[in-house]
Amino acid sequence: METNVDVDYLVVGAGAMGMAFVDALTPNADVSVAIVDRRHGAGGHWLDAYGFVRLHQASAFYGVASTLLGGGRVQSEGPERGLHERASATEVCDYYARVLARLIATGQVVFYGRSEYLGDRRFASLLSGTSYHAPRARVVDARYLSPDIPALTPPPFEVDEGARVVAVNELVRIAHAPERFVVVGSGKTATDTCVWLLRNGVSPNAITWVRPRDPWFLNRAVVQPDPAVFLGMAADTMAAAAGATSADDAFVRMEDAGIMLRIDPTVTPTMAKTPTLARWELDLLRTIDDVIRRGHLQAVVPGRLVFADGDVNIPAGTLVVHCAAEGLKYPGLRHIWTQEAITPQPVRVEFPCFGAALAGYVEATRDDDADKNRVCRPSPYSNTPADWATMQMIGGDASLAMAKEPDVRVWANTTSLNPARVPPDRVDDPAVLAAKARLKEHIGPGRARLAELAELA
Repeated sequence: METNVDVDYLVVGAGAMGMAFVDALTPNADVSVAIVDRRHGAGGHWLDAYGFVRLHQASAFYGVASTLLGGGRVQSEGPERGLHERASATEVCDYYARVLARLIATGQVVFYGRSEYLGDRRFASLLSGTSYHAPRARVVDARYLSPDIPALTPPPFEVDEGARVVAVNELVRIAHAPERFVVVGSGKTATDTCVWLLRNGVSPNAITWVRPRDPWFLNRAVVQPDPAVFLGMAADTMAAAAGATSADDAFVRMEDAGIMLRIDPTVTPTMAKTPTLARWELDLLRTIDDVIRRGHLQAVVPGRLVFADGDVNIPAGTLVVHCAAEGLKYPGLRHIWTQEAITPQPVRVEFPCFGAALAGYVEATRDDDADKNRVCRPSPYSNTPADWATMQMIGGDASLAMAKEPDVRVWANTTSLNPARVPPDRVDDPAVLAAKARLKEHIGPGRARLAELAELA
């Protein structure tokens, strides 16, 4: 027997995308919403994150549109003095708990934690076994781009009996120092892990880094919730792109402009997911000399790392740290509004929370799905330098479509989730005006060249 849930929307997933969508939808429409999630609360993968993780971007860019994450503070001490604060995992989880409590208090939202979505507007409690059905609800699939995390994902390599392999989450619980650490992965989790080990006294000579692909990073200093900084970075990006002879050359030019960073200046990176990195982190990462670039690790056996082209010997007391889960997903773009579901996705390049919030606002303020899809277009994530150019073009077109709508433009300028926001007190700021003028000068030639690099011209 099923329990009927009479709501207008059934949102599957209480992570960043689902919460941002609901937060923007409910104050702008008289609707009811049920949120369903397998986890016990809101926050998505942050509830399972490794203990030393922080947002790689400024806190102000993350969360929901109505509620600033953190206090909008600029750090006054430490290695990131002068940059905006970045929340820890605990701070992010506490934030989402407060947001969810506020949404429930409106009377518009109900939350079903520890529940599994079964399809066809049906879900079941993993605790009581009770089955539910929301027969008239519109489904919002907020899981489309959900990341894999090492704690919940087996290593993508074989582990023989006797080999010491742990997910990154377990590092905070080890009781005895291993003879050597082997960090497996090329992305943000692996870089976080190396930085954390080094800051906690582990010698660079005690770390081996299995890095199948070298990554490009965005310099965190130029991705800040300050319109002069952010728009200046956008202008410099377009200037670099305009003169580029290839996608790789565009990244080298952005490196020269202080936008992009790479760990080894002698190696051309092939990965361009571009999380942010601070220069102090870069300096630490460059102290690790034992880097293995032999493709993906195939197996770990006692005393050996196995690759397609041969083995690498490691000390018997080595601890291998799995950081190789697929963080960003590439399932392909789809219309945000379809008959089957609303599927929130990034709209402005690389800012998923803003995209989901924008979709919630557009859903609340427009009736026709075709019109909604016209206003709110999805933008992909990038993986390589070549498809970074495609992402820039598609994301740029999406931003232009959004900007043509007066109400959307006004709404977008009210939330810090929008990195291009210009607060009222900064409209006449000479630094902001100069950055906007430079962007206007370079955006045409930059986009023209990016279209050629993306083979969209």
